[in-house]
Amino acid sequence: MHYDTPKLAEAARQVEICNACRYCEGYCAVFPAMFKERSFASGDLTQLANLCHNCRGCYYACQYIEPHEFALNLPAALADARQESWERFAWPAAPARLFQRSGVAMALALVLGIACLFWIATTLTPANGEGFYAVLSHSTMVAIFLPAFVLPLAAITIGLRKYWREVGGTRIRWAHLMVAVRSAATMRNLSGGQGQGCNFEDEDRFSNARRHAHQAVMWGFLLCFASTSSGTVLHYGFGIEAPYQLISLPKLLGVPGGVLLSLGSAMLIHLKLKADPALGANGAWGAETAFVLLLALTGVTGLLLYAATGTSWVSALLAIHLGSVLVLFLSTPYSKMAHGFYRMAALVRDAQIRSG
Repeated sequence: MHYDTPKLAEAARQVEICNACRYCEGYCAVFPAMFKERSFASGDLTQLANLCHNCRGCYYACQYIEPHEFALNLPAALADARQESWERFAWPAAPARLFQRSGVAMALALVLGIACLFWIATTLTPANGEGFYAVLSHSTMVAIFLPAFVLPLAAITIGLRKYWREVGGTRIRWAHLMVAVRSAATMRNLSGGQGQGCNFEDEDRFSNARRHAHQAVMWGFLLCFASTSSGTVLHYGFGIEAPYQLISLPKLLGVPGGVLLSLGSAMLIHLKLKADPALGANGAWGAETAFVLLLALTGVTGLLLYAATGTSWVSALLAIHLGSVLVLFLSTPYSKMAHGFYRMAALVRDAQIRSG
């Protein structure tokens, strides 16, 4: 069978060997999906690659890794294919290549975003307003962040449509969606085949640390998003404007969300530094690390901004926080942030296939 790229061809070679061996049948969703096939088209490999959570348990259990002549490294092969698929589906394509290759690009974008917000804060300060609205008006924030939220979502939608066509996705039913949501919410595929976690940190150490860190980041991000959404409803629906007190819906959601996002990101960075980079996507380590740092910066600066309310630190912290959020949004279709969307799509497609 012909494959469009060397990375897909290598992924196919390794998947075919795994499909013949079948030792890792219970490890995660990748292997049951793999064992349903006898041959693998490019779309099949793309689906398997995006189902993979790179927990690495299969690698440490494998009898065909180097120095065996088969030289299997399935986590790296699927990571390379997954990374390549994100670049292929991204629209427009040029920013995807930039963000996938270098964490420096993300850092530069963050610096530029902060610099622009500093300029806005010093030149467009409103005549009145409370809290951070005394530094940057509500209308200015909306003008900046509404396009920065909507346009990346449009780009992600285009990418997901390309993905869905390539993997042969059909009409999504409610049951498929619920199975995928439960799997994503519990991070079931990071629990390992034996239920004690995966081997991401070390071959002889089973741990749920990565699973818990991912859950903290995911729920932290969702709580922060819910906090912002509730503030929007209060502002436009009830005329209740920021700053909000601690006993208010935006703060009750946002403060725990910021804590979870910060702690989860710090744990992910710690685990990534301990893990073997040879078992991930070749050349993407720096960009992935920069993305997690950006998540951490968003959570930490949000908490610091709340703590600094009423002080002279608000202006600087607001610029840094909004710069972090702005870059996080704008880079969504091109950074590893996109993996959440594609992994959810892979889980939905897997639920479709399982249901027959």
